Parts: sequence; structure tokens; C-alpha cells
Amino acid sequence: MNFLHVATDSEVKKCKTTDIYFLRTYKILEKRGLSRKRVTMEFTAESLPNEWEWGVLTGTNEFIKLFEKVPVDLYMFKEGTVFKPKDENGVRAPVAFIEGPYKEFCMFETPALGLICQSTGVSTAAAHIKVKAWNKVLLAFGARRMHPAISPMLDWAAYVGGFDAVSTIKGAELIGQKPVGTMPHALVLVFGEQTEAWKAFDEVVEPETPRIMLVDTLFDEKTESILAAETLKDKLYGVRLDTPSSRKGEMGEIIEEVRWELNIRGFKHVKIFVSGGINEKNIDELIQAGADGFGIGTSLSNAPTVNFAADIVRVDDKPFAKRGKFSGKKQVWRCEKCFNFKVTSWGVKEQKCSKCGGEMTPLLEKVIEKGEIKIKLPNASRARDYVIKQLEKIKQLGLGK
Repeated sequence: MNFLHVATDSEVKKCKTTDIYFLRTYKILEKRGLSRKRVTMEFTAESLPNEWEWGVLTGTNEFIKLFEKVPVDLYMFKEGTVFKPKDENGVRAPVAFIEGPYKEFCMFETPALGLICQSTGVSTAAAHIKVKAWNKVLLAFGARRMHPAISPMLDWAAYVGGFDAVSTIKGAELIGQKPVGTMPHALVLVFGEQTEAWKAFDEVVEPETPRIMLVDTLFDEKTESILAAETLKDKLYGVRLDTPSSRKGEMGEIIEEVRWELNIRGFKHVKIFVSGGINEKNIDELIQAGADGFGIGTSLSNAPTVNFAADIVRVDDKPFAKRGKFSGKKQVWRCEKCFNFKVTSWGVKEQKCSKCGGEMTPLLEKVIEKGEIKIKLPNASRARDYVIKQLEKIKQLGLGK
């Protein structure tokens, strides 16, 4: 038995992680002869956390694989699609919908929601940080704050959401990139002082790894930065400050001080990286102070989940939904000029944007037909490229949170 308290792929596919009331529903439908009752179930979000106006949908590859060989049709947004919870008229915009006998997929609702709720929260947090720190290096350092079994998922979501690299070995393997990182305080402490630790790093670590030295272990950041620069000279690529809530004062002021002292000594090439306690709210001041890159952990990996819900909106081809929900099969349209969204009934052939008059693109596409996957699932780099293009448009339009 695995020592980790996690479910295997097989256990998830066998619905071992589902809520018990879906198993009871399954049994009732069987007993009452309703096992072939066909429904359309859509997945929507009422709103987004952190007052975000837009999100980045991720987790779709896993979502699609979950329903592989299940006798249903699945329509879904592409991995990395920028979406809004509601359209211009306040109608909830489904990011996916399933059609088929309800008995065949009712027990998959719990894991299906889990696959997109948490991942989308992380990718959305990453994307909002990316928009703010557009030309800065962004590294995902959040694995140690969450269960290790899900660290690859967190790295995938952060990278697809716009980050440049991830720190874990398995996460980097999943996204097809090399893991990145500097050194822990422990290395300096084991050596007993800084310079020998830095020299050992330079001598042992593969040469293609940038020489970024941690500079706040024993002395203040300015002193250790100067010492690192004088020790490694032209080999030094950057220094890392890991104490945003420093005993000394505001981290922005510390960055400015370190930048000045490095520049005045001829080390203008040395970049300044900051990690520890950075989030969407405090990153602005660190950018303004002159930081070149960031290692971001807790605020990324612990990003609030997006509360997607699954609701039946059609039964046996007739519109039918619970109170508070809009019934019927739907399509979601997005204007690529102004990112305005509109929800229509399924079957509408084309839409013009009510705001700018531009052509609107339908976002929901069939990805599974009768249990067979009909598309090529994107790798992380392809999904990230799609996100970056959308974020460029968001920056150009000056869209809010």
C-alpha cells in the first residue's frame, strides 16, 4: 500500500474519490429504470475569487482523460483559455458540458470538478502576476507548501498560467522543461560561512545553471551581495533576497540599496531576484524598486480555488434546470478584439460583438465523442503560448483584475 494518502489514477477512474450521494444516485437510477435518461450537464462558475474579472482555465487535459472511454460526448474550452464567469448579460458561461445517459457519468462529477477548480485557481493567480510582472523572470517555488503528490499539477498550472520555470524535478519533467533553483540557507549554514558555500556551488553545479547566490543568511543583504560579487565576479549571474518582511525594513528599499552598491562597484550585470511572501498585491513595489525576477511560492500554490459547479440544463433533449440556472444547451462566444463574452443557445451560427462589432469566436468544441478523445491534447508549452497571446491582448486592452 502506498504510504501517501492519495488516490491512484485507477482509483479516480473507478470513482473511489466521488461523493457517496452519487453512488446512491447511480443505484436509484438503476432500480427505477432511469439508467438511460439522457442529460446535458454544464460546468460554470458564479464568480471568481480575489475580485478577479477573468480567469485562465486549466486542468482540461486531466478532465478529458477522466471521461475517456465513458460513453458520453464532451465539449470544452481549450487548455489555457481566458474566460469570464458571466457574459455581457450576466448569463453564466459554461467552460464545458457533457451529454449522455446521466447514470454513465454521475459518479465522475466530484473528481471532474476537482480537476479544474484547483488548477484554474493556480493558473489564474499566475496569469495575474504575469500581467503585472510582464518583463520579469517568474519562477514557481510553491511545491513545499502543498501535498507533494499534487506538486506536478501545481507546476503545470503555474507554467501554463505564464510563469517561466518551476523548481521541482517532476513538475519540470511534466512541462518538458529543466527545473530551476538557487540554493537553500542550509547549504551556507553547513559550510559555516557564505563564500565557501558559493564557491562550492560554482565548482560542483553544472555550468549551464546560472550562478544565483542566496545573500541573506548571516549578514544583511547589501553586505552579502557585495561579498558574492567580489567572490564570483563575472561568473555571478544574480543574487537572491529571501526576506521581503525583513528585520531591516521595506524590501523595496533593500532592493534599491543592493542595486546601488552592486552598480557602483561595476557589477551592473548582476540581477536581483526576490523570494518569500510575494503575492499579486505586493509585487508592484518590488518591481518599481528594481527587482529582476521573483520566486513565488505560497500565494501561487495556495491560490483560492475557482468554485465551478456542475448543473443539469437539459433532460431528454428538453430544456430543464434547477432554480437559479439558465436551462438549455449553450455556446460561449468571445470577441478576439475586445474580449467581450456572449452566451447563446446551441446552434447559433455566428455572432457579432455588441461592443466593437468584431467577429466572435465559439469557445466550446467537441473533445470527446462517445468516449473517444477527438483532439490532440496540448503539451504545457503549447498551452502556455496560447495563454501568453491572450495575456498580451489583456495588457493591450488594459482589462482589470
